[in-house]
Amino acid sequence: MLDFVLYMVFSILEAYAMFYLAFKAFKIDIYPKEMLFAGFILSFFSYVVRINYSKLEVDIILQYCLILCFFWLLFRIHIFYSAILTGMTYQAYTFIQLLYALFFNKVGVLSEKTFLGLDLTTYFLQLLTASTAIFIGYYIGYKRKGFDYVSDKPNGSIKISKREKLLFILNLPTAAVVISIMHFFNSGYFITLPLLYFALMFCYIYLSYKKDRSGHEYTMF
Repeated sequence: MLDFVLYMVFSILEAYAMFYLAFKAFKIDIYPKEMLFAGFILSFFSYVVRINYSKLEVDIILQYCLILCFFWLLFRIHIFYSAILTGMTYQAYTFIQLLYALFFNKVGVLSEKTFLGLDLTTYFLQLLTASTAIFIGYYIGYKRKGFDYVSDKPNGSIKISKREKLLFILNLPTAAVVISIMHFFNSGYFITLPLLYFALMFCYIYLSYKKDRSGHEYTMF
């Protein structure tokens, strides 16, 4: 029972931090109750799939799909931008977590149990990552930075230009790269994962900045 409670608490914290970072980065209003509700659903499904059935890869894909659905159906963001928002947020959060994981791996406290979720190292890693994500989100909001091209109106049409297509394409490898973390953490290739995420994040930020500068491309029916 204690394992379940700890898993839920830290997983909800992670989900809340991801939504918070996303909304601050894209200047979207914060909905704390809805974010906690979404976090509870994500955490419960994660516990069942990852802990009860030991299906880590399935859990990652399921979490990705659920986050996209929450952005789209709960927070009422256009489905196309929900996909972009999901990929960018997932990658940004995972990049932060990978930096901490690299340090944990260097000092020899990272193991396969860490990825299953019932481990003190896991909880500490989750706490550090979530706190960092919330701090970054708060800093972005405080400095009034971020992007404002994502509309919170789900019923409308968008003009899909080359830039939007590139943003969407960057979203596609997210789940695959996250899944690869567990398989490469104990090899010499582990260092390449944060570098890959950094490259993806740089492209996301560059394209988002260019899109913001080009003006909004959202029109209502």
